[in-house]
Amino acid sequence: MKILVTGGAGFIGANFVFYMLKAHPEDEIVCLDALTYAGNLETLAPVMDEPRFRFVKGDVADRETVFKLFEEEGFDVVVNFAAESHVDRSIEDPGIFLRTNILGTQVLMDASRKYGVDRFHQVGTDEVYGDLPLDRPDLFFTEDMPVTASSPYSASKASADLLVMAYHRTYGLPVTISRCSNNYGPYQFPEKLIPLMIANALADKELPVYGTGENVRDWLYVEDHCRAIDLILREGKVGEVYNIGGHNEKSNLEVVKIILKQVGKPESLITFVGDRKGHDLRYAIDPAKIHSELGWLPTTMFDDGIRQTIDWYLENESWWKNIISGEYQQYYEKMYSNR
Repeated sequence: MKILVTGGAGFIGANFVFYMLKAHPEDEIVCLDALTYAGNLETLAPVMDEPRFRFVKGDVADRETVFKLFEEEGFDVVVNFAAESHVDRSIEDPGIFLRTNILGTQVLMDASRKYGVDRFHQVGTDEVYGDLPLDRPDLFFTEDMPVTASSPYSASKASADLLVMAYHRTYGLPVTISRCSNNYGPYQFPEKLIPLMIANALADKELPVYGTGENVRDWLYVEDHCRAIDLILREGKVGEVYNIGGHNEKSNLEVVKIILKQVGKPESLITFVGDRKGHDLRYAIDPAKIHSELGWLPTTMFDDGIRQTIDWYLENESWWKNIISGEYQQYYEKMYSNR
C-alpha cells in the first residue's frame, strides 16, 4: 500500500511511521506535516533516507497543496494524525484548533473522495466523550456513548469525527475512526505530562501538578496504539469506530511519583498549581470491541512502558533539550538547505 500519514512529524504519527516501515516492508509512506511548534523533523531523522519514505512540508488545511500531493502519489490509504492537541493551548487560542482539526480533515476527505482512496482513517481521542466520575470505577467509555466535549480541543476533535461519519454516509467515503486514551512513549513533545515531568525531574526543577493531582487517565503505550491502527486499516470494518485503551488507569499524582522514584528524585519536587479550566476528572476506555472483533489487546503494562520511556529520554537527551532550547525548529532548514 501507499499510505499518506498526516502529522507524521508529531509524537504518535512518527511512531506510526517507524512501526509501519518495520512491520510492512512492502508499503510506502508519505508524511505530510506543517512542522508547527509540535512537529519536529528531527524525530524522523532515522527514516529520512529510507527509499520507501518521503517527507512533504505542508498544511492539511491548504487545499492546493493537499490536492497536488494526492494527484502525484495516488494514495491507497490516508491516516490522519494531523491535529493541534494540547488542551491548555486550545483554551488560550481555539481558532487554530478549529482550522487544523476540522477544516484540515475536510480538505483531506475531499481529496480522498476525488482521488479514490480505499480507506480514510481518522485518529481520534477519548476526550470527545467528556469525562467519568472518580467514584464510579465501573464506568468506561464505549463507542456508542454520546460526545460531550469539555475543551475547545476535544470539541474540535468531536466535530471532525462527526464530519468523517457524515462523509461516509453522504458520499460513501470508506472511513474508520479510532479513539485512544492518553499515549506515552518515545518522542513525545515535552509539554505533555510524562516527558515534562521527566525533564523537570532530571533538572531538579519543580514538577507542577494541576489541582490535587487526582485526575485519572488511562495510559496507552504508543506502540500498542500503532499496532491497533494497523489492524483497523487491514481488518477493521468500514464505517466503524474503535476505542483503543491501555487498561492502565493512573492518577496524575501517581504518574508523577512513579517517575520521581524511577529517576531517584525526591517527592518534595512536586508542586501543586491552580487547576485547568474545565479539567476532566477521569478517562477510561472499554476496548472490548476492538478485542472481540480484531483480536487486539495492549501488550505493554504501565510499569514496563514507563521504564522504557524514561530510559529513552535518558538516552536521547539531545532530542528533548533541542526542543526546550528551540533549536529543533531550525532542523528543517539544516536538512533541506543543501537539497
